[in-house]
Amino acid sequence: MKRALSFILLIIFSYEMSAQTLPDSVIKRIDSLFSRWNNPTSPGCAIGIIRKDSLIYAKGYGMANLEYAIPNSPETIFHMASVSKQFTAYCILLLAKQGRLNLEDDIHKYLPWVPDFKEKITVRQLLNHTSGIRDQWQLLAIAGTRLDDVITQDQIIKILSQQKELNSKPGERYNYSNSGFTMLSEIVKSVSGKTLRQFSDSAIFKPLGMNRTHVHDDYTEIVKNRAYSYQRKNGLQFSNSVLSYSNSGATSLFTNINDLSKWVMNFYNPVVGDAKLIEQLTEKGKLNNGKELNYALGIIVNQYKGWKQYTHNGSDAGYRTYLSVFPELKTGIIVFSNLGDFDFSKINAMVDLLIKEHSPVKEELKKPFIDSSKAVLKDIISVKNYLGNYINDEGSQLAFDVVNGRLVYRMGIETRILVPEGKDAFVNLDQPQFTCNFSITGKDTVVNITTPDRSYTMKKFNNNPRTDDQLKKYTGRYYCPELDCNYSIILKDHALYLTNPKYNDIKISMRGDDHLDTGYWWMNHLFVLRNNKSEISGFEVNSGRVIHLKFIKVK
Repeated sequence: MKRALSFILLIIFSYEMSAQTLPDSVIKRIDSLFSRWNNPTSPGCAIGIIRKDSLIYAKGYGMANLEYAIPNSPETIFHMASVSKQFTAYCILLLAKQGRLNLEDDIHKYLPWVPDFKEKITVRQLLNHTSGIRDQWQLLAIAGTRLDDVITQDQIIKILSQQKELNSKPGERYNYSNSGFTMLSEIVKSVSGKTLRQFSDSAIFKPLGMNRTHVHDDYTEIVKNRAYSYQRKNGLQFSNSVLSYSNSGATSLFTNINDLSKWVMNFYNPVVGDAKLIEQLTEKGKLNNGKELNYALGIIVNQYKGWKQYTHNGSDAGYRTYLSVFPELKTGIIVFSNLGDFDFSKINAMVDLLIKEHSPVKEELKKPFIDSSKAVLKDIISVKNYLGNYINDEGSQLAFDVVNGRLVYRMGIETRILVPEGKDAFVNLDQPQFTCNFSITGKDTVVNITTPDRSYTMKKFNNNPRTDDQLKKYTGRYYCPELDCNYSIILKDHALYLTNPKYNDIKISMRGDDHLDTGYWWMNHLFVLRNNKSEISGFEVNSGRVIHLKFIKVK
């Protein structure tokens, strides 16, 4: 009976999805979601809903340009940020289909300027974000380039060509890297003899009739009907959020709702390429250990409400972009905004209006059962030495505590219960693949953590106050050969500060003796390096998408 009912509901839903118009009630609910931006004094957004071969609903909200009171519309041109990456990837696949490159090729075959890291890096690893190459935006920021400066392709290539190390071995870890897609843009140029802009225009945009779309590789170019980028200053006032990119591959696609709807349809009714090429574009990446990723080739592949979903979003300056395709439903949803604090929860709410639950009958996935009563500690004293704050060399932090007689760990706002599993060993109650093994060696208390992705060690630290004499040991000038830049650590008002000519001084928070937290997003964690006499000899920037970037203390 349940199967029959599910089948009937699926037929009804399939019929609803085949309709080429939206009910008035749904349109009113969508309009209400975006009503806060629908006024002549605010930046806003443009949305598009695609079913089968039609853009069935498209509308603009708020203003594309506040100074000239120009409203957003489905024709307004937006900067796509990272939604651009899937187009770069598709260009690579089109060249591979022509036999002009292979995804398993070493990138040095096409990019001789890439440093010799003593490791093979493949084209596919660039596409999957598993190359280990450090992220260009962070490297530029560390070197003193603000993201609202003019940033050219040549500038990015120069900084990447000076790198000496990788974040990790190729294929070992997933670490999102915009650098990889800039390199892919250069591979397109190396193989085809055309810039990414030229190749994508002839191979993708013109055949699809995307006549208002281009790769914007010259920031000085005038583009009619473009949306400008804004940030909110306070509740009612806005400021320009400058974007002066002259680079391609990772970002810089310019398009509008009407044009991008044609790309959405190409996923399930290919005009450019074929079904096999779409299958390649959406093939999930794998790590060296065989673990499958959700990231495919410039696009994320997952499920939403039981339906397959191809999706990506983007964020540059005040632009926020979103694209999702549900190939089984032949449905796409697009949202572009020109306001930096745009509320993405409104997109989720719109998706929920359009995509209904799909729960095909399938065998229940068996999950290891752990008796929660075993989490209650028999002897709290036995874990006393393990309680406190921990950090690893890359700056990840967590804290262990006892709550209601149970050992828990906190990572950010998350709190998880641990269940004893042998001496000094614990397992996550909700995720048995997450284990903690404690040990004490001399003065150091450490925990070895194993997750489904990897294993790493964290060391306990204290935040005891330090004297000025103790802090002075950290002061001095630090130089990075790879970026040819300097930072200084100074002592001011009994605290350490990080200084640089391009940025405001910022206070350092210490996490033990060897970890320094700063407020700079591009290098928020510094790992202190010491010589064989335990004297400070430098530090590494181990922060997000940049790992093991060395600064040497200048004597």
